[in-house]
Amino acid sequence: MRVEKYHLKTESTFTRFEFVSEGPKGAIRKLIEFQETTNSQIFNLAFGDYDPQTKEINDLAVSDNGDTEKILGTVVSALYVFLNEFPDVYVYAAGSTKARTRLYRMGITKFYEQMKNDFYLYGQIGDEFPDFEIGIDYEGFLAQRKFKKKEL
Repeated sequence: MRVEKYHLKTESTFTRFEFVSEGPKGAIRKLIEFQETTNSQIFNLAFGDYDPQTKEINDLAVSDNGDTEKILGTVVSALYVFLNEFPDVYVYAAGSTKARTRLYRMGITKFYEQMKNDFYLYGQIGDEFPDFEIGIDYEGFLAQRKFKKKEL
């Protein structure tokens, strides 16, 4: 994807990423976590502002720092890194609100041509996950890397 991104920091397990959003509201620390679910083949993508009180993600915070596209590009960069490390798993993502889920759909749509080359993409409708199609409202999204990491 050719979009500006923030520099990501991660730890050795490649499941937690951090970056700083820069904009009119100042420097805002952001976290991305790939969290295990009850299904060992599916990880949940959690994203939001870093809450210094809990040291966790606040996925309801509204930063409004004027850098939405750069943030989405950064989250997708973390998705690439994570799925390069764990190529056989799926990543599930849904917004903490309907508006955020719509924002994710708009981001996928904007970069769909590139993403469909690298990921199997599915949209959630109830308990079903049909192939992602542009123009359909989904409750969540599922992605898996198409190309497996090559062994040396």
